[in-house]
Formats: sequence, C-alpha cells, structure tokens
Amino acid sequence: MKAMMLSSYDDNASFVKKDIDKPVAGKGQVLVKIYASSVNPVDLKIKSNGKDMPIAPDLPALLGMDFAGIVEELGPGVSNFTIGDEVYGCAGGLMDLPGTYTEYIAADARLMALKPKNLSMREAAALPLVSITAFEGVERAQISDGQKVLVHGGSGGVGHIALQLAQIKGAEVFATSSSDEKLSLVKELGAHPINYNDQSVEDYVNQFTDGQGFDAVYDTVGGKNLLKSFEAVKINAQIATTVSMAEVDLSQMHHKGLSLHVVFMLIPMIHDVDRASHGNILKEITSLVESGKLKPVLDENRYQLEDVNEAHARVASSEGMGKVTIEH
Repeated sequence: MKAMMLSSYDDNASFVKKDIDKPVAGKGQVLVKIYASSVNPVDLKIKSNGKDMPIAPDLPALLGMDFAGIVEELGPGVSNFTIGDEVYGCAGGLMDLPGTYTEYIAADARLMALKPKNLSMREAAALPLVSITAFEGVERAQISDGQKVLVHGGSGGVGHIALQLAQIKGAEVFATSSSDEKLSLVKELGAHPINYNDQSVEDYVNQFTDGQGFDAVYDTVGGKNLLKSFEAVKINAQIATTVSMAEVDLSQMHHKGLSLHVVFMLIPMIHDVDRASHGNILKEITSLVESGKLKPVLDENRYQLEDVNEAHARVASSEGMGKVTIEH
C-alpha cells in the first residue's frame, strides 16, 4: 500500500512515497481504510527532533496520528465495531504504533469511536487529538455553569474546541488571539475575543471580571504564557495547559493557591494505560457534534496524501486557521 515515509529526522526532512505492506488486524485491533488524516503540532515536533523525543518512531518512520475511515476487518476480541462502520480516532504515529499518512491502519479498537454522521471524513479526521485534549482539560479544570473562563489561543486546534466545550458546560468564555481573522472566528464560535497585542492581562481582567480574575483558564500556548494565566485568574482558581515544558516562576501560583493541570493526551497511547478512555471521550464528542453543539474548523487549504510536506509546512507557518487535514 502507498505511504508517505520519513527516512531522516530534521527540519528539512521530506516525506517520500513508499510502498509498504498492508497491515492485518491483530488481537483487539480494527483494520481501517483511511479516507482522511490531519496534521498536529506534535507531528512537526517529532519530524524535527526525532529521537531527541522518546516517542519518535524508528526510521523509516510513518507519522500521522488522527484518522477517519471505514472498518474493513476485525481482529480477535473486537465486538464493538462491525465491518463497514465509519470510525475516527487518534491511534498511531509514535513509538511502535504505525501512523496514518497511508492507506490503512491496524489500530487499537479502544482508541476509536463511530464518527459523527453529520461530518465528512475530512471534518472527522480533524477532531480526535484536539477534541480529546480539549475535553480532558475542561474536565480537569472543573469548568462549570456560570463561570467566566479564559482560553489562551482560542482560534487554534485545541483552543477552538475547548472554548466550545466550556460553553457547553455553561461557562461564559473569553479567548485570546491576535489577527482580526482569528478574533472573528473566536467571536463566531460564541466567545468574547481578546486581542493580546492590544490589551494587557490587567486590562482585560479589569474589563471582563471587574478585577476579580477568571474562574479558570485553558492555556493552549503554555510555556512563559503560563505567567499570564497565573495573573488572569482569581484566588484558588484552576488552570489547564497543554504546554508545560518550561522553567516558570511559580510564586504567583503559590500566593494565589492555584491548581495547575497538565494535559498530555498521548499518555494512554504511549503507556497503554486506560486507552478505552479515549474511545469513550470520542463517543461523547460524536454525540455533541451530531446534536449541533460542537463543530470543527478546517483550514481553507485542501491537501492530498502526496501533499503531506505542504500540509506540514502550512501548520509550521502558523498562517492558517483551523485544522490542516489530508484527504486520502
């Protein structure tokens, strides 16, 4: 079968088309014909850093984590899917789990769910990694009805799902971004837009919370931006972040009694711990999408499997808006 493979790891490495063996569904696995996949920032980090990241696959490497497709074969022990089911999930592209930049994947059945009936394959493939990440952060930050919640990076992959999930919980959501186009998307999705280039944290905390601070923050920017999150919340508030690999002064967090939740959704895939939780979250995402409460936003550009290099370049440029997807 056709696959887009890497033979080296670095910023300039290119995916090259190769013929590889079609997988067979093993115990607990489902063989899926892939109709669409997507590109996530972690895919770019693996491509650039290679074995400096412990989760990088051996070379030659088949990357890609998200997929949407149709079940063609059930492995021993699989009873929750049938041949012909349309499914989606995040199930490969790291360590010994083959990725999705190819025609078929033999994936752990626990990591997938029936895709939303009202989404195309391309739309469904945009959701798994970012929706699971957003869901986990919203739950762990204990976002609830009546709260005022801030999302840093509200127009990004995780951010645009997190702000929708927070609103579903009943929160009033505010989201930071920069360009007029991205701020317009935030507003379209129901959140109050904040241009972080024009307003300081103190400015928007005073404007929107009367100086009290937000009840919770979902920080998809992370790193040094966590200092802005510490500043933006009230005493004893909750913060969830997807990017915590940085040295940050925790003094303000200590003085305000804050709780910080680090969301790294790949843990079940890496350690084979509670993988069923991902399938269960995707079931909930499917229900929310089919009820019209949640929708993915896709980048305006369309890419085919042979265009993986261009799709990666699009994500790296930060010029796009919404998830970059690949049609197979």
